[in-house]
Amino acid sequence: MKRDDNRTLNVSEPRRVPWLSIVLGYGPMVPFALGAAFAWWRRDDLGEAVLYLTILWGCAILLFLSGVRRGVSFRTEGGPTFIQIATMFGLFGLGFLALLSASLGQTVAALVLLIAGFTAVAILDPIAARTGEAPLFFARLRPLQIPIAILSLCALLGLKL
Repeated sequence: MKRDDNRTLNVSEPRRVPWLSIVLGYGPMVPFALGAAFAWWRRDDLGEAVLYLTILWGCAILLFLSGVRRGVSFRTEGGPTFIQIATMFGLFGLGFLALLSASLGQTVAALVLLIAGFTAVAILDPIAARTGEAPLFFARLRPLQIPIAILSLCALLGLKL
């Protein structure tokens, strides 16, 4: 097999959300909602532990989403754009700072950073889908998926204020 120095890709993608993306998109939102509900229900040490675990889950998911943005940029026609790279670094920075804040016991700061990061995803991913910097289905998936995390994190923030 001959090794090529260049490759041309012709991509056809549906506007509809693939079933696997529904499962892998909404599945990770469940721990946010369950964690917020449990923390409100159990306002004791166990509730605090679940709140902390939910924050850690949020950090992991936000860091993962920064990687998704970078991964998508590898297949962008013409190569990665400045916006894709800036978004990836922004999401990663928010996720990392939230993780650092949580590890230092600054749960309010961690929650605020996570809310900012997930809000950015909810706003920027549909825009990126329309401009060809993300899959088309992100425009339909993200506005319904990401608010689950945002509302859950806001509920946790309300608990801490």
